[in-house]
Amino acid sequence: MKTLRFTMMALLLALAAGFAPEAAAQTLRDANHHNIGRISPNGTVRDNDSRPMGFFDRDGVIRSKTNKQIGLLKGLQVYNNEGERIGYILNDGTVRDGESRILGNIESNGKIYDADKKIIGYAQGVRYEWIACYFFFHFFE
Repeated sequence: MKTLRFTMMALLLALAAGFAPEAAAQTLRDANHHNIGRISPNGTVRDNDSRPMGFFDRDGVIRSKTNKQIGLLKGLQVYNNEGERIGYILNDGTVRDGESRILGNIESNGKIYDADKKIIGYAQGVRYEWIACYFFFHFFE
């Protein structure tokens, strides 16, 4: 019986350790690798001093720190409060505005480039649409 309990405990600890990196908030960095904020897996956006800046709801609503709706995500498309599509993200990480002009690119390794291919930040392990809302559409300023 003790062996079974020990085995179960070891299995639970191994599972918890496996999920721990995904449960941690991901750091947002500027082009000089300075921390500028964090986005947690539940969608909470915080500044570098851990103060809330806004939220991404599960239903796609983008909210300010006062819980006011400031935008909407539908898949990889970004809308303002008036329902206008202000941008979208292609499968290759290219971010475009509502007029289809390239704003930049998000690489799978976390590097974020502007339209001139200059690095503007880093955000590894964060959903592309959340990165785009933060760096390109400036929802949390």
